[in-house]
Amino acid sequence: MVSGHHEVIVVGAGAAGLAAGARLHQAGIDVRVLEAAPRTGGRAFTDSATFGVAWDRGCHWLHSASVNPLRQAADELGIGYMARGTRQARATHLGERWADEVEREDIWRAIDALFTAVHHAGDEGCDIAASAVIDTTTPWLRLTRHWLNLMTATEAERVSTLDYAAYADTVENYPVASGYGALVQAVARRAAPDLPVLTGCPVSSIDWSGAGVALETPRGRLTARAVIVAVPTPVIARGALAFAPHLPVDLAEAFAALPLGAAEKVAVHFDRDVFGVAPTTYIDTLDLRDPHRHPINFTLNPFGAPMAIGQLAGDNAARLVAAGPKAMEDFALAALVDTFGADIRAHVTGVATTDWVADPLIGGAYSCALPGLAHMRARLRQSLADRVFFAGEAVSAHAYSTAHGAHLTGIAAAEATLAQLTGKAA
Repeated sequence: MVSGHHEVIVVGAGAAGLAAGARLHQAGIDVRVLEAAPRTGGRAFTDSATFGVAWDRGCHWLHSASVNPLRQAADELGIGYMARGTRQARATHLGERWADEVEREDIWRAIDALFTAVHHAGDEGCDIAASAVIDTTTPWLRLTRHWLNLMTATEAERVSTLDYAAYADTVENYPVASGYGALVQAVARRAAPDLPVLTGCPVSSIDWSGAGVALETPRGRLTARAVIVAVPTPVIARGALAFAPHLPVDLAEAFAALPLGAAEKVAVHFDRDVFGVAPTTYIDTLDLRDPHRHPINFTLNPFGAPMAIGQLAGDNAARLVAAGPKAMEDFALAALVDTFGADIRAHVTGVATTDWVADPLIGGAYSCALPGLAHMRARLRQSLADRVFFAGEAVSAHAYSTAHGAHLTGIAAAEATLAQLTGKAA
């Protein structure tokens, strides 16, 4: 059992919670981080055990790398990454053949036009569904929608154009060689090597009715002067983490307005390089023979490992997770076989799949405001009685859906908490 009092308790040990805990610990605050899962990192999770090589089950790219503080931390820690530019005109397999140069350029223009249309609507102040502004006449519609699914983790009908346009993107997305999840862990260890984190300790309720806060856990009751809540939005929206008194209506509405969509991966490991392409090669697939078949894109030979990592998003990803790992495996392998031939099956040594959308401690991939509700994201930055603060990617105004956005909100929540504890203005 655990019990006792701390100055601050952080609920959740993902990128945001670790950053918040580390900042408070550095400031000499008596802080404890509680994590429901048996591991830390949340959606920043590098798996090195399954295949003996590192691959990210969750976030992987250092988005907006030139302004990403975790990219700077990677440089300082000597952790390598690959500087990559635009995805323009990447190789695309069309079911029976590779797209030629003219088709590749046409595909890029169609994808670029979709993102431009959605962004333009948001820049004009329109908070409508992205589906209302995209070109549905393009022959590449399934692929353009797939890319919007990847960027937002959901379908165009559930994407707010205003929220989408608020995302600040420098179009610098750098994959991390040893894994983004491993980088997040390394950054936290460097900042606070002895940060007290208790895993396997879910918090069921937070009582903020008194002068401080009281948290109920299966291991005992804890109290603190303040709490930073850094859990995914569905955990609060569905009531898995309860509050007493209940959350104010406007705040409860905001958590419901920012659900996590579906973005999943299928990792296939081979006994040798079966693709004959350069390390970390990206391809798209779109079967023109079957209008009902969903696209899937792959990273081939990531950092030289004999693997293919397929990315799924939106409703198709959610359906496949519900159908089970074998359905996900079959879907990904079918596209790889179409593209590289049936002989590659003989060289498969293992397959792993993710299930973020089904994980009760997570509930999906990353947040995107529902149409008409973009304004609700700002509500998550408010506190409850100056003793309950919120952090996580969904709290970020312009870097939501990213690990560095989560990291920065964790630091911001820690600074706000420090200001309250010390009586100094933030």
